[in-house]
Amino acid sequence: MRHTLRRSCDACARSKHSCDLATPRCSRCVKRKVQCAYANEPLTRSLATPDRAGTGASGALARTGYRFAAVDPFDSYPPTRLPREHVQRLIHSFLHKIAFQYYPLDLNATTNPFLVSWWPIALGDPALFHVSLQTACLDEELIAQRGFHSSEILMADSVALLRRKVENSSLAVQDGTMNCVITLATIEFGKGNIKVAKMHVEGVKKLVDLRGGIQSVRQTSPLTARMISWVSMLIMGHPQFQTQDDAGGGHGIPPTPEWQLDPTALQAGLPELDGAEIDCEVRNVFTRLRNAFHRRRRLPLPSARLHDLTCFVIHRLLHPASGTTEQQQSSSLTESLRCAIILYMFIIQGPTYFSHAVIFHQFLTRLVAHLKEMESTQDITYDSIHVWFLAVGMVSSTGTPHYPWFMERARAATASLQLSSWDNVLVHIKSVLWLETVHGEDIFRPHWDALLHGASPPEPPEAVYVSPGITGAAFI
Repeated sequence: MRHTLRRSCDACARSKHSCDLATPRCSRCVKRKVQCAYANEPLTRSLATPDRAGTGASGALARTGYRFAAVDPFDSYPPTRLPREHVQRLIHSFLHKIAFQYYPLDLNATTNPFLVSWWPIALGDPALFHVSLQTACLDEELIAQRGFHSSEILMADSVALLRRKVENSSLAVQDGTMNCVITLATIEFGKGNIKVAKMHVEGVKKLVDLRGGIQSVRQTSPLTARMISWVSMLIMGHPQFQTQDDAGGGHGIPPTPEWQLDPTALQAGLPELDGAEIDCEVRNVFTRLRNAFHRRRRLPLPSARLHDLTCFVIHRLLHPASGTTEQQQSSSLTESLRCAIILYMFIIQGPTYFSHAVIFHQFLTRLVAHLKEMESTQDITYDSIHVWFLAVGMVSSTGTPHYPWFMERARAATASLQLSSWDNVLVHIKSVLWLETVHGEDIFRPHWDALLHGASPPEPPEAVYVSPGITGAAFI
């Protein structure tokens, strides 16, 4: 087979006519009754072969009958320095594994945005194609534990190709360019190259500004806007974009429909917080979330909608007051509530694109500090809000030195409130802030069962999926 990426058959290529790529003979060759020969052979097997058990990404593809039409059998993707067989293997890995692990919010192969939006762009964008292969290559090399030779080749070429795009004002603001930059940021962050990762974040922020804001990006590519706002926050440790107001005005991250429900129709407030010294913004977030979750008791939030709500809430709670004198002067109750809401949203959503463990641990530490401050400045009378704080704290601190501290206080709370079962505890938790999810009780209950019935505390969760660039223990 000749080394070319040309798709058309030899006859059409010689005549400089368009070829419809039909097999075994294109329509033009059939009409002219001439031999039809292609420069590139078809792949020997389909990229959509289901796995043995019919489960996971490949199983989903088999069940939906979906085929990756964008990956034609003539290797019409951008050329790379890697061998053809290796490239085909990485393509298969990206389409069947990485796309679903990066975006676990949508396990449907016909709607997963990495398949229906990202990948078609990558086939025509050499920079994004190299970056996409790099995520699959890093994943492959991490498993093999034999070095990172291929991914380093892809990294060098990715950066070179991306630099050419950024130097062109029209190409720089494309969705594909932004996808490249934010993905490279996650890879560098995962490798521990924090300075380089932050440099990429600053770069993509400038591109967003040139596009007219994050909401403008969202109009053409919701996936790109989601990745940029979420990943940049995790890397920088605080939001990089503002939010729209409660009515959806402005150019920032938009609220979800649940957020915009009429606040005058909110359910009764939490008695324990009536008259408490809580900043207006934190109280507004808490109240609107309670109402949104209450309305969703029988109709669960779709995963992508929950992610959008989580992203909006965390950005709203942290921007622009995060780290300012105003926040530093807030009451310990305000800051405890702020941190606990953020942790709870992370818990019920789970990791997306890559692990949020670093920023998660930061807010866990802050929650402990503010709860301790409350203990030192006032007599603690255990009530529902304290039970909720402790529930969030125990789940968040599993496997950390903070866990025994939360268990000790949870033990005191159960004695004070005479809680003898998980059902008793759940009544208090649900009265504060609780979203009905499939695994919600499974996440929180084991800690209280261990406390109430003397069982062994739950083991720390296994490492969740992280970006294929992440090698540090901090992300486990």
